[in-house]
Amino acid sequence: MSVFGSWLRCASGLFFLPRLTLIGFLAIGLAGPLAAQNTGESAGSADAIRPETILYCGQLLDVRAGTMLGSHMIWIADGKILQVVPSRSGAAVGEHPHAEVVDLSAHTCLPGLMDMHTHLSSELSPRSQLDRVQMNAVDFALRAVGFAEKTLMSGFTTVRDLGDAYNLTVSLRNAINAGRVDGPRIYTAAKAIGTTGGHADPTNGILPHLVGVPGPAEGVVDSADEARKAVRQRYKDGADLIKITATGGVLSVAKNGQNPQFTEQEIRAIVDTARDYEMTVAAHAHGIEGMQRAIRGGVDSIEHGTLMDDQTIELMKKHGTYYVPTVSAGRFVADKAKEPGYFPEIIRPKAAAIGPKIQDTLGRAYQAGVKIAFGTDSGVSPHGDNWKELGYMVEAGMTPMAVLRSATLTTAMLLRVDDQVGTLEAGRWADVIAVPGDPTEDIGRMGQVAFVMKDGKIYKHPGS
Repeated sequence: MSVFGSWLRCASGLFFLPRLTLIGFLAIGLAGPLAAQNTGESAGSADAIRPETILYCGQLLDVRAGTMLGSHMIWIADGKILQVVPSRSGAAVGEHPHAEVVDLSAHTCLPGLMDMHTHLSSELSPRSQLDRVQMNAVDFALRAVGFAEKTLMSGFTTVRDLGDAYNLTVSLRNAINAGRVDGPRIYTAAKAIGTTGGHADPTNGILPHLVGVPGPAEGVVDSADEARKAVRQRYKDGADLIKITATGGVLSVAKNGQNPQFTEQEIRAIVDTARDYEMTVAAHAHGIEGMQRAIRGGVDSIEHGTLMDDQTIELMKKHGTYYVPTVSAGRFVADKAKEPGYFPEIIRPKAAAIGPKIQDTLGRAYQAGVKIAFGTDSGVSPHGDNWKELGYMVEAGMTPMAVLRSATLTTAMLLRVDDQVGTLEAGRWADVIAVPGDPTEDIGRMGQVAFVMKDGKIYKHPGS
């Protein structure tokens, strides 16, 4: 990663500043304890007792079986799904007279969507470089609150955040979990880990005398020992997982967007240490050699994977590595590369050359049987437009059902919480969304989310 987002660290690629810069922001109570990591329990537990809710769904998507079911009732209490039964049962309402009843008979109910690659602390614009030196931590944090709400209201109830600054998304996660602000359930990598001058070096493009020399605490490492220290620092900071930048990036202020930037030994040190702390590892990678080092090194997912060849595909299948494509980011930066002045000139050729390739790569990976997990790199593309990735994936050759499974059950498996979320089944967290019509026939319906529930709390009603 670089000064920008994950592929990209986007405007969240803030340069090295003292951690105490954020103290004033934390003091106003937005964050809660940094140690309050996602531990497998449902977030949003601040509302200890919730009223019962009954949802009447015109159709219900069974992502596990890959089938669309007819009319169903979902009974919810205390943030969890208690029962899912066919048809509209008047007896159920009579047995639970105090339940809130929501009529979704004109809608299809499906599990809340999950985006495995976001950057809630930023959003790309022509001002992104200036934002790094003109906005402070609180500015970014307050803006992130709005981005989080947009994401939730578009139907995404869970996200991975793969690169921020100031540990901002650790604080945002804790605030959402405590019920202080509205947003998706966040699993965050906090500050990504890169190498000196690499895609996650937050001092790229900044005059050296202004920023000092970053080290493992700031996510910059140059040896296996430093790599281990950086992982342990992420754990101390409250991160849920680890993000590394195995190759150069499109939005780095650097000429190469695909060269390998870690040795395999360094990657193995990161993965082995992450395992000690029960953390998964996501690897930003565009070029083949960097991808293959990361896969052999044991990472859980490859992000972007732009120049993936057949040998890399076979390697991913052998190791069971997930692929998170982020077509949205590729298309967005390719379009913006055509606009003079949107990017620094060193970035434009990379954005134009690499961006358009991701969709084709996704199609080949899917046909070959690689495990596909949904991810957008939102923060590069606009927040709230995450759903557009679903259509891009269909364009790449995936079926609508496969795409919807990639954004629900498969993403839950990547997060290792598929026993809690990702399907509409009894005992799961009550993350439910609804759209008009049948999204397996028209994936564009996913841009019309009319109902959003997370942890049993309703955030959006039809017509609201």
